[in-house]
Amino acid sequence: MTIMKKGRFLCNNGDVPIWIALIPFATLVAILALVIKCFGADAINGGSQIALIISAAVGAMLSITLCGTGWQRLEEAITENIHTSASAIIILLLIGAVASSWMLSGIVPTMIYYGLKIIHPMLFLGVACIICAVVSLVTGSSWTTIATVGVALMGIGENIGYSEGWTAGAIISGAYFGDKMSALSDTTVLASSAARVPLFEHIRYMLITTMPSFLISLVVFFIVGACGLHDVEVNTEAFSTALTSTFNITPWTLIVPLITALLILRRLPALVTLFATVAMATIMMLIFQPQIVETIGGSDSLSAIRAILITCGSETAIETGNVALNDLVTTGGMGGMLNTIWLILCAMCFGGVMAGSGMIASLTRFMMHFAHRPTSTVATTLTTGILCNLTTADQYISIIITGNTFQPLYRRRGLEGRLLSRSVEDSATVTSVLIPWNSCGMTQSTVLNVATLTYLPYCLFNIISPIMSLVVAAIGYKIYRTPKTPTDE
Repeated sequence: MTIMKKGRFLCNNGDVPIWIALIPFATLVAILALVIKCFGADAINGGSQIALIISAAVGAMLSITLCGTGWQRLEEAITENIHTSASAIIILLLIGAVASSWMLSGIVPTMIYYGLKIIHPMLFLGVACIICAVVSLVTGSSWTTIATVGVALMGIGENIGYSEGWTAGAIISGAYFGDKMSALSDTTVLASSAARVPLFEHIRYMLITTMPSFLISLVVFFIVGACGLHDVEVNTEAFSTALTSTFNITPWTLIVPLITALLILRRLPALVTLFATVAMATIMMLIFQPQIVETIGGSDSLSAIRAILITCGSETAIETGNVALNDLVTTGGMGGMLNTIWLILCAMCFGGVMAGSGMIASLTRFMMHFAHRPTSTVATTLTTGILCNLTTADQYISIIITGNTFQPLYRRRGLEGRLLSRSVEDSATVTSVLIPWNSCGMTQSTVLNVATLTYLPYCLFNIISPIMSLVVAAIGYKIYRTPKTPTDE
């Protein structure tokens, strides 16, 4: 047993003992449990951020005092983490502007209005899941799908009798299925690259676990829809009336989503696409919703400019005569994303300390001791992906760490790289949205205005995916062996 003695530290050659690596993580879980108990859905408004900072401080103190890690190394790791999240932060701000401009320009209200007329209430959950799956598959972005089509579907679901948890669960399940299976998805490309597997081989191999998970989820959503409705016609009619009395409902506004989809298909940078989307939506607001412009910006010569700036930048509230619709059309703009950005920055600090101190590497090495057979290797990969989502609070970091760490192990075990890339997607990609302090969980909770822990039990696809991956590995279906590489030992 190694002990601190005569200036020696507990860590030998940079290896952090597992019990030290677990302390910051245990601290985070304990404080977050208290925060959530105290504040519930409002935990994102400060409590969770403080929990992450305290846990980062605990990790830094342990690393410096027990392992001799220099503060500069930790600071560099934190800085690098925040640097990698800079683009995501700007995207978040633009998503806030997209959500507000799409709402007040009448795009989302038009989607809701026609959705109420077209989608049969008994089929709503299943249809919502399919719609989000198709849109996300075509665009390659679960975030964009949820922030646009997802917001509209939340309004429809709320007003035909579904709880916000079920509706958000169906939306997220579909969006993450499409994102996972799309060749345009950055997480799909990242996972295949980390495991050094050709993209389309990776996608085809994922079908083995992803399609059954999606079909099971769909069956449950359709069954729930067939069994759980009440007062459908009254709610729908009242909501539709409130929509038409507040907004000019016209299919012309749907040109913006169509152009947005084309821009995404042309694989323009996300920042360019989102900015163009906001610009188009504000033009639609000026053309088709002059009454909204006057309500927000006033009636003077600067009303249009003032309305655009307020819509994109800060909170707006419109009186519709319907309480439920009032809540839906209240938007936060870029300002509404600041708590989420604050949380991401704190999460990046925690993840930087965990990575820079070597604690993540220590936790990963510990998990690798359990990987001997294909089933245990897949189980360890899945667990590591989920653990990385919990500790680094970012799915991209989780994908990279899990893929890069296990790649030599899969070669040594004679297992295909595509088994690794699939396991990474079945864990790191889909579970990120289920964690309240993960960037995905924070973002979707903010966009849909539903607490992460509220929608978590209903994200069936995201929950079933890692389980299905483990089941398929256990039965050995299409688990192929490759020549072992002892040189990697």
